[in-house]
Amino acid sequence: MNKRNFLALCTSAVALAIAAPVPTAFAQAYPQKPIRLIVPWPAGGATDSVGRAVAEALRVQLGQSVIVDNIAGAGGNIGTQQFVRQPHDGYTLLLATSSTNAANPYLYKRTGFDPIKDFTPVASLAVIPSVLVVAAASPYRTPNDIVAAAKAKPGTLSYGSGGVGNSAHLAGELFKAKTGIDAVHVPYKGSAPALTDVMAGQLDFMLDTGAYGQVKGGKIRAIAVASDKRHPMLPGVPTFDELGIKGMHMNAWYGLAAPAGTPQPVVDRLNAAVQTAFKAGDLGKRLADIGAEVRPGDAASFAAFWTSELSRYAGLVKLTGASLD
Repeated sequence: MNKRNFLALCTSAVALAIAAPVPTAFAQAYPQKPIRLIVPWPAGGATDSVGRAVAEALRVQLGQSVIVDNIAGAGGNIGTQQFVRQPHDGYTLLLATSSTNAANPYLYKRTGFDPIKDFTPVASLAVIPSVLVVAAASPYRTPNDIVAAAKAKPGTLSYGSGGVGNSAHLAGELFKAKTGIDAVHVPYKGSAPALTDVMAGQLDFMLDTGAYGQVKGGKIRAIAVASDKRHPMLPGVPTFDELGIKGMHMNAWYGLAAPAGTPQPVVDRLNAAVQTAFKAGDLGKRLADIGAEVRPGDAASFAAFWTSELSRYAGLVKLTGASLD
């Protein structure tokens, strides 16, 4: 080996030795400043409630402020577009949802992000089953009452959602496909104003994940749960399966994501913070209070679930015929 090659080899070895500890050191120091959590939906709905519960849990576990930034629009695409352009240093996180991160790639021709390549899955958080709700004074007592009314006068009944493409929209379209009815979809900028119009009788029904509190408060009536089992918060409300409408299963899932390229030690630090928050009970209780079923897990299992959901939603969107472009 000549002198030049020897010096080059030594230089490379020193460079590697210096570079190797950096990710670990960065993770040990992380976080050193406030963290921004982008929630790509408006304030006031179930997604916002999940985001704020997670932000508080991370604040406690990491010892840094976690600022919730609601950036709504285009079914979550606008906020997510902003998220994928952020530095991959762990200081900007995303509340990933089934609507934006699993359904939208099949609803929009251009979402502004790649559903796999632009994200680093960090932790799964929760699933909230959709519940079919009507006004407290509504004449509809079962889903079959709605089906009968819709078939008697096609196109006259209406249902609401928190925006085209979100879980309530797809659930409504799935209900229509399973029962063969014709009902008008009325999208809102978030689920909260849609639920307000359900309470007022301006909408005939809604399949929503953020209605559990209003149901418990007697403001609206739940008549079916879109799950394979009854919900613990609503033990007296049957599932669609029990009422003869088979396969009517719809929920919204939530998880924590970082931009693609985020160092693995930082991902591990964030995941550990979430898991500790679940074990402490505070995060799980806050999510359960809004009707969520907690789904803690490591980053790898969340990544596998995310990929499987992309496949499932491809079939769901095709079945419902929903499209935004």
